[in-house]
Amino acid sequence: MQEDTPAEPRTDRVAVVVNTAARTGARLLPLLEAALRPVADEVTVRAVHGGTQLLDALSAAARSEPDLLVVGGGDGTIGAAAEMVAHTPTTLGVLPLGTANDFARTLEIPTQLAAAVDTLVHGRVVDVDLGRVDGRAYLNVASVGLSVAVTQRLTPGLKRRLGRFAYPAATLAAYRSHRPFAARLELDDGTVLKLRDLMQVAIGNGRHYGGGLTVAPHASIDDHLLDVYAVEQGRLLDHVSVARLLRTGHLVEHERVHHVTARRLRLVTDEPLPVNLDGEIAATTPATFEVDRNALHVVVPAGSRAARMDGTPGREGASP
Repeated sequence: MQEDTPAEPRTDRVAVVVNTAARTGARLLPLLEAALRPVADEVTVRAVHGGTQLLDALSAAARSEPDLLVVGGGDGTIGAAAEMVAHTPTTLGVLPLGTANDFARTLEIPTQLAAAVDTLVHGRVVDVDLGRVDGRAYLNVASVGLSVAVTQRLTPGLKRRLGRFAYPAATLAAYRSHRPFAARLELDDGTVLKLRDLMQVAIGNGRHYGGGLTVAPHASIDDHLLDVYAVEQGRLLDHVSVARLLRTGHLVEHERVHHVTARRLRLVTDEPLPVNLDGEIAATTPATFEVDRNALHVVVPAGSRAARMDGTPGREGASP
């Protein structure tokens, strides 16, 4: 592992937590240990099978204050670890073992296991932002509306059967029963947007979500801004034209989509609505969203263009 200058060899204390409930977790362990033990003074490995056991293992690993915490799992697992080591000297290493792997995609971390492990040894350390909803951290996107219904339909069984195609299948099912809603966005610069007949509001911290969709063409996890878009309910043809732009993020240029950036905002809906954080329903409107600047240190490939180190380790706070 190296930062802006190469790290001295055999000085890292490494803690590893791998979710063996993830599709490829169990067969990753021998490859991982073989790569890390020659370059680290101490390697502690915890292999767990999801649930509370996983959270307990992450918590124990974070409390040991390793130099590097390597986490193998999906975005939910990575996000839980990120919140635990935010604003600490511990660097997060990511092994993408989930269905979507959007955080890894944003950081240009390869999903091929050997290449992901190689990143841990030969990559570089950057700092990235976290999003927060009423204080709770998220990596990629928080959203209200259609995405919540998608999450409710995105069962483990559907993921196993369809893999990355589970997302469009769940979206189609959710769209059929969606009810439009009204919302007010109160931005940190004093701007207030009052919007009606909405299908979805999304607040992006990272660049990717939903298995490779893009928040906006210039969205970044290192720009200290939240990208916010609100999609109006429209005719079927409108939805089809928006859907065609989801992969590239150019939906924000569509006439039925409102797009703004902010460091902090409050979202109020006409009735309380659940908020989806990276695939987990974990908050309710009204809610306050903010960017937590340079909150997390993470290893990325040496050639990644997604972020750089521009803060002070363990000392950057939430943006005002």
